[in-house]
Amino acid sequence: MIVKTAAQREGIIESCRRLGVVLEELAKIVKPGVTAQELEDYAVKLITDGGDVPAFLNYTPEGADRPFPAALCLSINEEVVHGIPNEGHRVLKEGDIVSLDLGLTHKGFISDSAITVPVGKTDKNAYKLMDVTRLALENAIEVARPGNRTGDISHAIEKTFEGTGIAVVKILGGHGVGEHVHEEPYIANAGRPGTGVEIEVGMVLALEPIANEGKAGVTIAPDGYTYRTRDGSRSAHFEHTILVEEKETIVLTRRPNE
Repeated sequence: MIVKTAAQREGIIESCRRLGVVLEELAKIVKPGVTAQELEDYAVKLITDGGDVPAFLNYTPEGADRPFPAALCLSINEEVVHGIPNEGHRVLKEGDIVSLDLGLTHKGFISDSAITVPVGKTDKNAYKLMDVTRLALENAIEVARPGNRTGDISHAIEKTFEGTGIAVVKILGGHGVGEHVHEEPYIANAGRPGTGVEIEVGMVLALEPIANEGKAGVTIAPDGYTYRTRDGSRSAHFEHTILVEEKETIVLTRRPNE
């Protein structure tokens, strides 16, 4: 169901609130020397201590050969999205940038959010990449209004990167969410205004601009999940779950100190 009932909205709102808290706490432990496995373990602990369930763990997206083996999608530097934190030993180092993409199920209702953060201090190009991608998300949220179309969201994201030297990853995008990890409508990260599905009151959407420091091309690693930049440049990813209301669009996964 694309448009959520009042009861569904209530459950999704609470799921998203919880996820915002979890993601903020998880980001706090990102520092040089921390391992990918430690971040995975802490994400699981934060979610389950709250009585909830990791939404991504054992989820099998359409076309996948196996379930996703972790709770957290952890993507470092040239990894774009869907990096696996618990297969292989990886240690964060000073100057890395890391995408933390996490989903949570609370009483059957699913939330989805992502942030990209630096490990210690990084360089000015990495900060620019993160800042512009974060701005693209805010611009997308701004046009997610009743009567507009998903193409308006796509266009707002794409336009944010014009003239920046940063390339939006056009083959990836956002989606509906709430009772399943991925629901309709699909929301591309590039597109023409006035096209696509009309945005209605009651829609819950996960908007997620993804952009590369170099060119837009990506490849999929042999693990079947991890997208990497084709040219080895770094990538950033920001995502919020939003609820479209008549008079305003509410960002449900805002972190407490965001």
